[in-house]
Amino acid sequence: MSEWLVLAIVMAAACAVVLVVTVLSQRVQRTTAAAGLDEREAPETPDVLEYMVMMVGVVYAIVLGLAIAGVWEARGAAQDAVRTEAQALHEVTQRAQVYPADFRERLRTDIDTYVAEVVEAEWPRMVEQQELSSRGTELLAAVRTGVAEREPKNELEAQAYQPMLDQVAAAEDARNARAAGAEETLPGIVWFGLISGAVVTIGLIFTMQIGRTFRELLLAGLFSALIAFLLFLVWDFDAPFGRSGSESADAFRQLFPGATGMG
Repeated sequence: MSEWLVLAIVMAAACAVVLVVTVLSQRVQRTTAAAGLDEREAPETPDVLEYMVMMVGVVYAIVLGLAIAGVWEARGAAQDAVRTEAQALHEVTQRAQVYPADFRERLRTDIDTYVAEVVEAEWPRMVEQQELSSRGTELLAAVRTGVAEREPKNELEAQAYQPMLDQVAAAEDARNARAAGAEETLPGIVWFGLISGAVVTIGLIFTMQIGRTFRELLLAGLFSALIAFLLFLVWDFDAPFGRSGSESADAFRQLFPGATGMG
C-alpha cells in the first residue's frame, strides 16, 4: 500500500471522528432545545478541565516530539551506514588501479555482483522482513578473499594492499550496522502510548464543547488531522530504510550505476 494512500486514510479517519462527534453534539443540542432549555443555560467548562486539557496536550506534544526525534535519528544512522558501505566498496575499486587489469576486472565484477544483489534482492527482503540475505554475506566475503589472497607484486601494490583490506572491513562493519538498523525503531508499548495519548488528547478537546460553531468545528478538525499526520510521520520514519521500494539504496546506485542497471 502506498504511503500517500495510508496518509489519506489516516487523515480521513481523523475528519470522520470530528464529524461523528459533531453529529452527536447536534443531537444533544436538539434534545436540549426540545426540553425547553436555553443554550446559554448549559454549564460552562470548569477551569480545572481547561487546565487538564492544556497539561495533557503539553505532555503528549513532548512525548510525540521525542518519538519523532528518535525515529529521525535512527533513519539518519541507517542512511549513514548505507553511504559508508557504498563509499568503502567504491574506494576499493579506486585503490585497485595500481593492480594489473585482470585483477581489477575480477575485483570489479565481484563488487558489482555484490552491489546488484544488495539493491535488487537484499533490499526488498530487508524492508519487508528486517533481515539481510545470506547470499549477500557470501558475496562480500568473496570480495574480501579476492583482495586478501592477492599478494602484492611491487611497491605500489604493497602500499594499496592494506588500505584496500581496511576499506573492505569498513564495508563489512557498515553492513552489520545496516542489519542492526533494519528493524523498526519503536517497540509496541511506545506505539500503544502514542495512540492512547492521541485518543485521550482529542477526547479531552471535545469535552470542552468543541463543535458549536463552524470555527470551533474547523479548529477541532485541523487539530485532529494534525495529530493524525504526526502519528503517520512517526510510523513512516519508524522504518529506517523506508516501507516501500529501495530509494534508500541510492548511494549504491550513484557509485555503481553499471551494477544497478543505471549505467
